[in-house]
Amino acid sequence: MKFGGTSVGKPQRMFEVADLIARDDDTKIVVLSAVSGTTNALVAIGHALASGNKEAARQKIAVLEDQYQVFADALLKETAYRQKAETTLKEHFEFLNIILKISYNEALNKDILAQGELLSTKLFSVYLEEKGIDHCLIPALDFMSIDINDEPQVEVIRKKLEMVLAENTGKKIYITQGYICRNAKGEVDNLKRGGSDYSASLIAAAANASVCEIWTDISGMHNNDPRIVDQTMPIEQLSFDEAAELAYFGAKILHPASIWPAQQYKIPVKLLNTMEPSAKGTLIAEKAIAKGVKAIAAKDGITAINIKSSRMLLAYGFLRKVFEVFEKFRTPIDMITTSEVAVSLTIDNDLALAEIEKELAAFSTVSIDSNQTIISIVGNEVAENAATLEKVFASLGSVNVRMVSYGGSAHNISLLVPGEEKKRVLQLLNKGLFGLG
Repeated sequence: MKFGGTSVGKPQRMFEVADLIARDDDTKIVVLSAVSGTTNALVAIGHALASGNKEAARQKIAVLEDQYQVFADALLKETAYRQKAETTLKEHFEFLNIILKISYNEALNKDILAQGELLSTKLFSVYLEEKGIDHCLIPALDFMSIDINDEPQVEVIRKKLEMVLAENTGKKIYITQGYICRNAKGEVDNLKRGGSDYSASLIAAAANASVCEIWTDISGMHNNDPRIVDQTMPIEQLSFDEAAELAYFGAKILHPASIWPAQQYKIPVKLLNTMEPSAKGTLIAEKAIAKGVKAIAAKDGITAINIKSSRMLLAYGFLRKVFEVFEKFRTPIDMITTSEVAVSLTIDNDLALAEIEKELAAFSTVSIDSNQTIISIVGNEVAENAATLEKVFASLGSVNVRMVSYGGSAHNISLLVPGEEKKRVLQLLNKGLFGLG
């Protein structure tokens, strides 16, 4: 069971999570994110230190500590447990204040970012103690690890987790941290933003769990973005392939990497709502229950790169040279289309864009369009049904579509449109494909 930042963002939310995890006798591992807002605050502290502004960092640490004092006071009633919480807060904020005296580096920043999950799980553990709920707090840093390529290995995690659980037998509830891990050097590291979902899926696979439950503040995945489109509907069931496409192409409820471990080890995933636990949510399982369009997702901040061969025709080896540039700068490609003399592709990470453009320009003419959006229409075998594509374009009318990806995946049709067209496209497709809106 994984609970995100909003699910533990207030003391009242922690009370509800405690009720949820104690409602039956099933053995469970509970993965918690940092309290909502904490990771952003820790990132800001790291930025202040990186820029040499230690006074700004000190002030941010003080503000965060005050917030946690208020949180702990509202979470706990009895003096003994409040003192326990006070000891925990003192330990972690002393660490944050000590780093003001140390030279900043990236390894230290990883230690800073880890404090959020360590604080949330320790405070929650104290609350469970006060409530008399038997449990065990198992540090993720004892078993969650990534290799030299920053990739987690399920079998390595499995062996380490088995040892940790063997040392703490007889418990029904195990509490641990999402997001954080150790790297190949043994240093504190993390699974990047949204990594708590990834932690939960990896732990579920390593523990051979019966199910991996992702608890958020939304009742499952919807057929469209409810923040942009007025009329949406929940999706009862998705296949792993469908869910992976939706997560990668913008569905915010699920971290893209989190599907892979569950899919590899055939662990069903449920997307559930902490605020409405009786809601059915969405089940993600091995097989799709039906063909056809299930949902639409949008991925913002896309950069389109058009690469035109300096020769009249694409020379042998041209594509290899193009891909080698992106591999060199470790920049994944989302969409790609080719013509006789040009390649158009998209990336969602423009950190190395200047270097990429410079290297491509050595053997081609390059033009770049920023602020693009990928709209993905996802469903079982949608790309194998010509009527779906016809319906998609009939829905769009006069929208200027920059690129189309069709046939690369049986479960996805992707369109590249200007970022300012995103809202209109989502609404038009919602009406054309689902009759909603």
